[in-house]
Amino acid sequence: MKDRNRVVVTGLGAITPIGNDVESFWQGLKEKKVGIGPITRFDTSEYKVKIAAEVKDFDPKQYMDPKAARRMELFSQYAVAAASQALSQAGIKMDREDPYRVGTSVGSGIGSLQVMEREYKKLEEKGPSRVNPLMIPLMISNMAVGNVALQFGLKGKSINVVTACATGTNCIGEAFRSIQYGEADVMVAGGTEASITPIGVAGFTALTALSTNEDPMLASRPFDKNRDGFVMGEGSGIVVLESLEHAKKRGAKILAEVVGYGGSNDAFHVTSPAEDGSGAAAAMQAAIQDAGIAPEQIDYINAHGTSTHHNDIFETLAIKKALGDHAYQVKINSTKSMVGHLLGAAGGVEFIACVKSIEDGFIHATAGLAEPGEGCDLDYMMGEGQPFDVRYAMSNSLGFGGVNASLVIKKYEE
Repeated sequence: MKDRNRVVVTGLGAITPIGNDVESFWQGLKEKKVGIGPITRFDTSEYKVKIAAEVKDFDPKQYMDPKAARRMELFSQYAVAAASQALSQAGIKMDREDPYRVGTSVGSGIGSLQVMEREYKKLEEKGPSRVNPLMIPLMISNMAVGNVALQFGLKGKSINVVTACATGTNCIGEAFRSIQYGEADVMVAGGTEASITPIGVAGFTALTALSTNEDPMLASRPFDKNRDGFVMGEGSGIVVLESLEHAKKRGAKILAEVVGYGGSNDAFHVTSPAEDGSGAAAAMQAAIQDAGIAPEQIDYINAHGTSTHHNDIFETLAIKKALGDHAYQVKINSTKSMVGHLLGAAGGVEFIACVKSIEDGFIHATAGLAEPGEGCDLDYMMGEGQPFDVRYAMSNSLGFGGVNASLVIKKYEE
């Protein structure tokens, strides 16, 4: 087999609870801006959980015409908006590209709960004949990738990897592989989610996964001894990946290089990670091996870091297993401390945080972390963020169903 193509990042796009573009998202992370607050989408008086990290002031008409927006649910709108930003930054002009060489790999863990809630109510109250004919194409999770492809005329390989909270990371990883192996020159990749709905919040609450703390500054505090669950977030993180050869040929500005991707399954429990961290460690080790580097070369890890008891302690064990003694030297943080858990979109926005850390030479703090919990004894960037020359960053995602995925991103060098 010929040498695999090098894969670089040329565009970033983000819709998040702390900003609806990459610069405001990144500035918010640097300033420890917490995007969590009372839920405004529905009445929470009967709910144990009353807060979430909602996207604010989002106007789909900035990115698409009103008719197109009406034919998309919120998760798809977020994806199209973030993809628009990423393609714009990358400077991709589709009239100069072979559209069959530009692909899409965009996932959503859940799709649209909103349309399911609306149409089920119609079914119950008015009968089956009143259900919206577009209900299914509005609801299913691959409509994010479908709408992104449709909106921008991307006719290449198109996939929607759904791996719960690892969705965004797996989508970027599979896009990386697609370019490495020559299946595409360019891939628009990432994740999107909009599940802050009555049934979404009720379901995660029943699972005892969500924080019941009503203080927005203390609800999402990964690795802290008083953590009590995650805060649901929403939004989208989409990136443009392309082969180095393609990027150079068109004179693109290169932001970073993707060099490693690994995945595994705990095969242990549908919601809890393996208690010894072995599954997540295997994904990290596979990504490091794929990158062709030693564990000691990892400078920074953007942890899955959900603020649940099980995740934070088991991910800590996994990092120690994967990196050995170097685990105590590596810088670790959790973006979820400020934007909550974006579920299928988490890996997308956290990948963007890694690229910005490399670009800016800065690692953001883990907000809300005041006293590390038992067994959480690594450097989680408690306190303030700090300037740091990041050459190799790793992003971890763990999902229900035992799924683990890791990506290694490198500072670009010729």
